[in-house]
Amino acid sequence: MLSIPASRPNAYTGSPLDRASARREEAGFVAGALEAPDSLFVPVWRARSLLAQVEAGRPEAVLLSGEAARALRLAGGPWAFLGLWEGRPTFAVDCSAAEDPLPLLPPAMGAFHDLRAVAGLLPPGEASVLAHARGLMHWRVKHRFCGVCGAACEPRSAGNAMACTACAAQHFPRTDPAVIMLVVRGDRCLLGHSHRFPNTTMFSTLAGFVEPGESLEEAVRREVFEETGVAVGAVRYHSSQPWPFPSSIMLGFHAEGLTEAIALDVEELKDARWFSRAEIAAPEAHGFSLPRADSIARRLIEDWLHA
Repeated sequence: MLSIPASRPNAYTGSPLDRASARREEAGFVAGALEAPDSLFVPVWRARSLLAQVEAGRPEAVLLSGEAARALRLAGGPWAFLGLWEGRPTFAVDCSAAEDPLPLLPPAMGAFHDLRAVAGLLPPGEASVLAHARGLMHWRVKHRFCGVCGAACEPRSAGNAMACTACAAQHFPRTDPAVIMLVVRGDRCLLGHSHRFPNTTMFSTLAGFVEPGESLEEAVRREVFEETGVAVGAVRYHSSQPWPFPSSIMLGFHAEGLTEAIALDVEELKDARWFSRAEIAAPEAHGFSLPRADSIARRLIEDWLHA
């Protein structure tokens, strides 16, 4: 089975930030950057990002500085240093405690939207920074207490770590690895339709979380067999995509199907089928649809189709 290279970067990759992790421990630098008028703040409100021009079809991230950012910080939510963007300190700030954060901002600053709905339309780099902020703020909001003893935690490392106030255990942001794979047999590929898909005609690549003590290749083979009964041979890495919805990274593969018969796990999938290249090239004509253009699933399918 030949390796198929990624044709272009995935959404949420290509961050313009220098994470400058060594500066997270510099209390004077962080304190000064929080008050500096040219520092940038990426607001997150209940897992949504502040965007402008969405209705016009030209979404762009709205980054705050100066007094506009200070008003959101006074809302009392967590914040964290993300890094340096063209030399400017950049922070994430969560304003979920406010029932409506827009009155805290200057007029016509945009609105809060689900990042997934517009990521493919954002300028390069912006989607990555917004995803970084969203994922880190989700972790901060959901991990206020120690998983060891249950006591309250307080932020460390400019918001990139938490320390227990009782047992001193340190906690760091988690990222859950998930494999996503296009299984290929001859001139056909295997796609499934999940019960969770809002689009009733969409078929996509199979995917699942990596289990403890399992290699990525083993996870690919196990997930495919569990969901469809198809045995997998060679597994080739393709690319990865951060997926902070809420805290995953998608690890993409092409995999060789050794068997053809499908034994569906009806708890996981509503349907699974083998599709020819001709069907994949014209899905609407054959009564189904593919994943969104900005997804790694679509990238896996299209790179195989055009290989």
